Amino acid sequence: MNRTKKLIYLDHSATTPVRPEVVKAMQPFWMTQYGNPSSIHGAGRGANVALTKARQRIASIIGAKEKEIIFTGCGTEGNNAALRGIAHAQRAATGANRIVISAVEHHAVYHTAEDLASNFGFDLTILPVDGLGQVHIDEVESALGLNEEVALVSVMMANNEVGTLQPIGAVGELCKEYDVPFHTDAVQAAGKFPLHVDQLQVDALTISAHKIYGPKGCGFLYLRSGTPFQPILTGGSHENNRRAGTENVPLIVGMAEAFDLIEAEREVESQRLTVLCDRLIEGIQQTIPDVYQTGSPDNRLPNLASFIIQGVEAEGVLIGLDLAGIAASSGSACTSGAQRPSHVLEAMNVPTADAVGGLRLSLGKSTTDDDVDYLLATLPGIVQRIRSFAPAVA
Repeated sequence: MNRTKKLIYLDHSATTPVRPEVVKAMQPFWMTQYGNPSSIHGAGRGANVALTKARQRIASIIGAKEKEIIFTGCGTEGNNAALRGIAHAQRAATGANRIVISAVEHHAVYHTAEDLASNFGFDLTILPVDGLGQVHIDEVESALGLNEEVALVSVMMANNEVGTLQPIGAVGELCKEYDVPFHTDAVQAAGKFPLHVDQLQVDALTISAHKIYGPKGCGFLYLRSGTPFQPILTGGSHENNRRAGTENVPLIVGMAEAFDLIEAEREVESQRLTVLCDRLIEGIQQTIPDVYQTGSPDNRLPNLASFIIQGVEAEGVLIGLDLAGIAASSGSACTSGAQRPSHVLEAMNVPTADAVGGLRLSLGKSTTDDDVDYLLATLPGIVQRIRSFAPAVA
């Protein structure tokens, strides 16, 4: 098949292109307004004003106070800061020694929790999920009802591999009842759902700029006032003594611009993507035999469709799609090169033989009806060819 002239990018859950408006907003802070925001001279004060305005814009979108926004280098740093910072502070203040996470967390949460358990003596409870990838509230309550004090609960808002949404409001209400800090990784949910922190009942929330058409290398952690916290980066008084290091003003300005833009478009764009994604899901299930959707068919991200294609390995499908001009993924971009099956699919009890055929398609602003048509015309032939070679390979 000839490669299409236009790249059809269906991997928006991995990253998104930076919007032109965001690039424009960032440009002055590299070239002419380059002061250090901690400096007291005019150039520094100008940079500090930009930093303050960005913080105000972000706080306004999520219903937070300015001082509750901590700028970070990425979503992974935000998740690390939340788990390590809150868990250590809670243990020091109350003796609480248990961390509770779900079995389908991004590795930035999952591996951090494992490290806190293995190397810092915390007890770790991993909440199971059902076949759709969702945590049940009674499992959360059981974990909170253990004799040992819980230092922190972390459950992601939307899964990055299968798109399933978690009952964040209900988990937050339960944590509030037990007086346990609650963190959510909202990286995938940003720009697709409202993120008002009081409605979600979260004490900490993580966002990454490059998932919302902003720059890579920037994010923020919302930390509710009064939540115990020990900074994981020390060496300066930046971010109200919670994250040492000179703030990356250009990227932070870009993130605020991107967040503003995507929030203004959120409802209309989410509806558009839902229609496209539903058509894509229906088309794949109708045109390819022995395929089934993973994650919740209803309670999911509007732009993400994930499947198991039986009898193939995802790598071959992704190569075939790439040759045809379509960018897709087999799951999390952070683990796409790993040999073992996805821990998310394992937690959902997807058979190992099936899990190797996992495919994730995530739509975005650039996705059109024609793109979906081309994918639906292209993917069945790729799968058929790979399956035709399977007996010889075996």
